[in-house]
Amino acid sequence: MQLHHVQVSMPRDQEESARAFYGAALGLTEVLKPAALAGRGGAWFRAVSGGTALAEIHLGVEEPFVPASKAHPALLLEDVDALETLAERIEGAGFEVSWAERDTFSGFVRFHSRDGFGNRVELLAPVPTQSATEQSGEE
Repeated sequence: MQLHHVQVSMPRDQEESARAFYGAALGLTEVLKPAALAGRGGAWFRAVSGGTALAEIHLGVEEPFVPASKAHPALLLEDVDALETLAERIEGAGFEVSWAERDTFSGFVRFHSRDGFGNRVELLAPVPTQSATEQSGEE
């Protein structure tokens, strides 16, 4: 079994705000919704590498809309440099970035952000491990 997508709620007629965060700031690719679902509003985004879908977030209209303050998708980046670069891009696009829980998840460095609707999103990367030589100080 593997995860296909995560559904996140959004207010009606706010697809451009979704594109600004999930597309421009996070760097996900928007994918067309199936014709049978397109009339409901919302937008779908996907992370792709080498032609393979790695993560997918579906934003669906919910009325009344209430942002998810605790529930969230968590997207894994390859390394801390990529994580820090993404944080800068998100902030540069005008969205909140919080490093308050940077080192609270063993084995990972992370930050949280909020999309344009107030939904929480976690971004994380594995902590680099030191080799036995680095740990002992030998060369």
